[in-house]
Amino acid sequence: MQAVESGAAPTKPAWRGGFGRLWTAAVVSRFGDALRTAALPLLAVTLTSDPFLIALVTACGYVPWLLFGLLGGALADRVDQRRAMWAVDTVRAALVAAFAVAVGTGHASLPLLMALAFTLTTLGTLFDNAATALLPSLVPSGALGSANARVMTGQQIAGSFLAAPLVPVLLAVSVAAPYGVDAASYVLAAALVASLRPAAPERAPRKPGSTLRAETAEGLRTLWADRTLRGLCAATTVCNIGMGALIATLVLDITGWLGAGQSGYATTVTAYGAGSAVGGLLAKPLARRCGRIGSVLLAGAVQTGCLVAIGSVRELWVTVAAMALFGVLGMVWNVNLATLVQERAPEAMLGRVSAAFRTLSVAGAPLGAVLGGAAAASWGLNTPALLASGLFVAAVAALIPARAA
Repeated sequence: MQAVESGAAPTKPAWRGGFGRLWTAAVVSRFGDALRTAALPLLAVTLTSDPFLIALVTACGYVPWLLFGLLGGALADRVDQRRAMWAVDTVRAALVAAFAVAVGTGHASLPLLMALAFTLTTLGTLFDNAATALLPSLVPSGALGSANARVMTGQQIAGSFLAAPLVPVLLAVSVAAPYGVDAASYVLAAALVASLRPAAPERAPRKPGSTLRAETAEGLRTLWADRTLRGLCAATTVCNIGMGALIATLVLDITGWLGAGQSGYATTVTAYGAGSAVGGLLAKPLARRCGRIGSVLLAGAVQTGCLVAIGSVRELWVTVAAMALFGVLGMVWNVNLATLVQERAPEAMLGRVSAAFRTLSVAGAPLGAVLGGAAAASWGLNTPALLASGLFVAAVAALIPARAA
């Protein structure tokens, strides 16, 4: 196990050097991604009014984790993580640029949206696992919590305060503009990551004849053997079923059930991002007071109440306020979860353990997206939020044994 935070170790990452460039790359990339993810649902509703088909677009953005997530983690432990990240971003830039051309020339279609979501996430399985494994080589172990909070907070500020309000402006210029800017953000992020010079991780020589399959299985066993990470993984999986249902149908809830239109949807997304930015500031103080697991437990309990409000009160201001608070606690959850994985996983296996955690937990999201679309079509556009609230109750219950570990 890696050493946990101690009083003698630095508790804040230094901005100069590698961490500052990695932070900038993450924030720039998130800015572009936020433009794309906010614009895609609005593009999807112009192509179909079927809630189930719209939900399938979201589901396609999660399925690759089930197919390739474990492989991505094993590769991240084998290859130069820095090179893997900039290479992936270069490819993603080319794909999104091509998609922008297709949209601009009137060739957008639901199958194309699904294919783009699937391909970008497939590449992301390697990128995300490599990024998780790379961060501990750029900051002291005692500063991991602060580093994760700063990266995630910066990403939320860029995505919510800068990108989300800009989407309507870019769409007024051209329907393809958000995707063109996203492609440019990938190029800049790739250049920043390529300039990093991280310390090489300590890796034991691989056993003769070792295979990716065997190394992947080792990561799964390591995750299962840690009671805390096992409980967190189970809880996050259940939460992600609910999140998949909510995210896949949120645009329908806002524009249909509430009748708030595109401006209401943009306001809600912005409120969620603003709350997430605040949550990044609160994650470390809450961890000091409640412990990392206690903070996650508190976050899940409060988020349950937010989901009930979203699904039962037909007022835009209630949904906006609930989504803002939901974002605060979501960031608290994510920062402490990421830090626990980095602290508790062996350094040489961080990519595989992270991949096992992500793959198992993300598995719930495509199922949730499909369930959310079916619930919205059968029982009403507000029901996915209520479905998610019930799942969050189950997730909070799953966290209790992990806290006792």
